[in-house]
Amino acid sequence: AKQLVHAKEKLFLVGPGGARERPIEVTSAAVIEVRTGQLPCVQCDQAMYRVREHESAEAGLRRLDLICRHCGAPRIMWFRIVAPPEPN
Repeated sequence: AKQLVHAKEKLFLVGPGGARERPIEVTSAAVIEVRTGQLPCVQCDQAMYRVREHESAEAGLRRLDLICRHCGAPRIMWFRIVAPPEPN
């Protein structure tokens, strides 16, 4: 079980949101906390993240300090706010 959790953690870190270099793209800061509440925890697979801190790391880049409400696992996620596509 420990090896599975370790593998899941490594996979999360190289995927979207796992590092500053690979943020999840959103069109507004207002949707970030809603999305984190819907994402499953890497360790227990429950969609129960609670935001401990939401900070602006730089213009358009947000760092969220999260904790799973179910198992208590801490998590850092990165988001980038991008302009929505303009209509033609």
